[in-house]
Amino acid sequence: MSERILPKRILVTGGAGFIGANFLLRAVPAHQEIAFVNLDKGTYAANPDNLTAISGLPNYRFVRADLAERLEVEAVLAEYAPDWIIHFAAESHVDRSIVRPDDFIRTNVLGTFHLLEACRAGWSGDNHLFVHVSTDEVYGSLGEEGAFTEQTPYDPSSPYSASKASSDLFVQAYHRTYGLPAVTTNCSNNYGPRQFPEKLIPLMILNALEGKPLPVYGAGRNVRDWIYVEDHCAAIWQVARCGRLGERYNIGGNCERANLDVVRAICRLVAQATGRAEAEIAGLITFVADRAGHDFRYAMDNTKIRRELGWEPTVDFDEGLARTVAWYLDNPEWVRRVRTGEYRLALEGHAI
Repeated sequence: MSERILPKRILVTGGAGFIGANFLLRAVPAHQEIAFVNLDKGTYAANPDNLTAISGLPNYRFVRADLAERLEVEAVLAEYAPDWIIHFAAESHVDRSIVRPDDFIRTNVLGTFHLLEACRAGWSGDNHLFVHVSTDEVYGSLGEEGAFTEQTPYDPSSPYSASKASSDLFVQAYHRTYGLPAVTTNCSNNYGPRQFPEKLIPLMILNALEGKPLPVYGAGRNVRDWIYVEDHCAAIWQVARCGRLGERYNIGGNCERANLDVVRAICRLVAQATGRAEAEIAGLITFVADRAGHDFRYAMDNTKIRRELGWEPTVDFDEGLARTVAWYLDNPEWVRRVRTGEYRLALEGHAI
């Protein structure tokens, strides 16, 4: 396993969102010799509070731009001339994609295309790299057994997963056609600090704390492979350092759980932390009509990344979930600003 030479400049797209922010919070202080530029559109899920710890560091810069606007993308790449791009930016909530699929085509497909075109036009020489961060949902749904490998055919079920599958294939095609130095990662469900409360785990934590209903789709039997966000960020960095160009790497946490079991575990942790009765919190569980095209089960085979790059998850689900619940309890101001939308004022003022 050989390592790439570290770059002078890295452009991170979507760095004000959940995974991108956790990546920057880890990478910027650890690599002060590298200039990090965070390109973010500032959507509803982008939060300036996520970046407070690094906003004043000399090797960090925020640029507000929309990947779907080609001229904006070209201008950012021309000004900052990144050696590497870590492409997190995406619309990612399946429910929203069912209601407004056009937003997902615009950001996930058109935005990725604009990035690829700008790289194709501006990159020459060595030590360039495009890391495309994607999802296990491109593979579709599994039955009771088996796991996705890098050879599993794409079979997306939602507008979200279809848009990510399309962007994955564009990255692959640009590598094969133009020789663009690219690598793709497909990761399972992330959880951890700073996740916008539309996704299952933060929504259930905050609703449990506030005594609101805990809505569970169908019978809650759908199974996901969960990975703690810091483990995912470590995997992304390892892929950037050592991943083979043109390859895809599956990233998963080896932590399969049914949705209902996840919700019940959250009820137990919130009860322990607040002194409330677990039965009282569990009584908030409300079963709602299943969503359209709801995949039954995801599971990731990590063999390739473990064998080639030496990465494997370090945080098991029980530990990671306890950390996550504790973080939301310890950060009431973050929660308040997200719940009230107050942070949006900062975004509109570009104070991100």
